[in-house]
Amino acid sequence: MFKKLMNTQLRPGIVNFGLLFLRLTIGGMMLSHGYSKFLRLLEGNLKFSDPLGVGSELSFLLVVLAEFFSAIALVFGFWTRINAFLLSFTMFVAAFISHADDIFSKQEKSLMYLAVFLFLMVVGGGKHSIDDRIN
Repeated sequence: MFKKLMNTQLRPGIVNFGLLFLRLTIGGMMLSHGYSKFLRLLEGNLKFSDPLGVGSELSFLLVVLAEFFSAIALVFGFWTRINAFLLSFTMFVAAFISHADDIFSKQEKSLMYLAVFLFLMVVGGGKHSIDDRIN
């Protein structure tokens, strides 16, 4: 039994289920961040920081695009690699620009999201995704 638990061979069914689970959980958690920003957008409240020097309103729109719309697409596995890239970029900016001078505990959440989005960018959405249905 212990030997079975320590088996390092990947089984496609388990890997694809794991990718589905990861997309649903990480996308859902990111969506909770993006939803409040999306509501602010609908209210017309576009005040936001300008970490890239492109203007606070454009910065806010890009964050809403990633944290709300890309998160939804990621949950469904639609353009997984592209949306994971957008989310990775957003989390990179959050960790290394917006929170650059903060203590590690303020950067930690962005870095954890960044790691997962980079992983999904590399491996894709898996068999249980819209991407797989399209291909």
